[in-house]
Amino acid sequence: MRMRDVIFVSIAAFSLLSTANAATDAASAKLSKTTADHSKFKALDQVFNSGPEVTKACLSCHTEAAKQVQHTQHWTWEFKNPQTGQVLGKKHIVNNFCTSVKSNEAACNSCHIGYGWKDDTFDFSIQENVDCLVCHDSTGKYKKPSGFAGNPVAKDIEFPAGSGKIVRGINLSEIAQKVGPTKRTTCGGCHFNGGGGDGVKHGDLDTSLEAPDKALDVHMAADGNNFTCATCHKTDGHQVSGSRYAPTAKDKAPAHLRGKTETSNPATCQSCHGQTPHSVARLNEHTAKIACQTCHIPAYARGGQPTKMSWDWSTAGKLDKDGKPMTVKNEDGYDTYMTIKGDFVWKENVIPDYVWFNGTVNYTLQTDKIEKGDKPVQINRFEGSATDGKSMIWPIKLFRGKQVYDPVNKQLVITHLAGNDDTAFWKNFNWDKAVAAGMTTAKLPFSGKLDFIETESAWPITHMVAPKDKALSCADCHISNGRLEKVDGVYMPGRSRDHMAGLDKVGWAVALLTLLGVVGHGLIRVATQKRNHK
Repeated sequence: MRMRDVIFVSIAAFSLLSTANAATDAASAKLSKTTADHSKFKALDQVFNSGPEVTKACLSCHTEAAKQVQHTQHWTWEFKNPQTGQVLGKKHIVNNFCTSVKSNEAACNSCHIGYGWKDDTFDFSIQENVDCLVCHDSTGKYKKPSGFAGNPVAKDIEFPAGSGKIVRGINLSEIAQKVGPTKRTTCGGCHFNGGGGDGVKHGDLDTSLEAPDKALDVHMAADGNNFTCATCHKTDGHQVSGSRYAPTAKDKAPAHLRGKTETSNPATCQSCHGQTPHSVARLNEHTAKIACQTCHIPAYARGGQPTKMSWDWSTAGKLDKDGKPMTVKNEDGYDTYMTIKGDFVWKENVIPDYVWFNGTVNYTLQTDKIEKGDKPVQINRFEGSATDGKSMIWPIKLFRGKQVYDPVNKQLVITHLAGNDDTAFWKNFNWDKAVAAGMTTAKLPFSGKLDFIETESAWPITHMVAPKDKALSCADCHISNGRLEKVDGVYMPGRSRDHMAGLDKVGWAVALLTLLGVVGHGLIRVATQKRNHK
């Protein structure tokens, strides 16, 4: 065979091989990334009229899933802190946003991963009450409207009855047949909207994280690491790692592989980056006392969505000139006053407050006695100090509120804010009725006297991690009135509170003597040089 023929045959063979490889790649690209196409499951090929009907179908294959969910904090909304002994959770805490789930279950529990929790009669043991779709919806169409106790609406319904307002039903069958892994949007459906709206509560969690750019969150950006929430908040048997009630303030463990037996929280920075993440030794020394988030989250609420910084319930109830409820908005379209809620302050690109934190959080509970004084009542208190060996300097959002208080029993009160009965505050704007109804539902004593009290709550800032070139510089802290100016127990060169006048005088004196010595030495050298020249 001549060389020309050999070349032609080789080219033809290569072309056929390339075509075959391209076909294989195309076929691979069409393959589903999941191991199951739920649209082919017979159990899901039916009309569903309620959420529990969907769950019953899910459990025909995923037989242990509901049992696992029922042992999680997402289900019980309850947690016993081993450090403080406090029993915490939405059923026990009074916050300074909407105050309490108690007496408002039908509205608040649209964010519960269950169906039908409208009061104390809810049965936590029934597996069909577990909501599979709220975490595994992939269509973006799944909704649980406020007022329906966590139930989706399968058919159009007038709500509230007689209002003329229609809540549109959703196709539960279509949604069930397209379930998949959790996503940022499914987790964010509740966590981005805590406190009553987008970005209201946390400050570092809002809908800007659904598709963030790299400048907003280097981990979650599509052109960054493209993490989902579950990448860090690794789940095992539906148990989600990471806890707001007992966060890991200082992780001393080295970086480790996921999937092995966890002895530390896999949601910490150290679990991936280890204890010495920097190429500069001096920066690694800082990691002994300063949380990664302190330097790598320069500000929160910086994705274009502001966060609420204060909420004053004492001004609620004002009506407009026609005697009707009103809403006042700022130039960006955000509510700054609502008759049913009072006054708000919104902010973007907020510089955090900084505190020593050792992982222990103490909460003010519904039954705790509190005194009205010159300082705000702390809804939750981050424990820590520079000397306990367990604390690090952490960034927090400090949220300020003014809420209803019983001055006789000396405790924060439960307020009936939602619901369609006449005692709900949004209907009558009567604090006496709303508090009496809330306290009765919570089975707590109420003196009948009311006052308002200033409160503060702290929220750890741990999302919206900026790229390393956007992290804080030395001068952000080592400067007069810098970031850490108010942090006790640490000496920081350059900080105004560490300024020592006496030491400055000694320094200036040494510098002056040095200057005189240099000038004197120079003059002597000049004189000597002239004499030698002569």
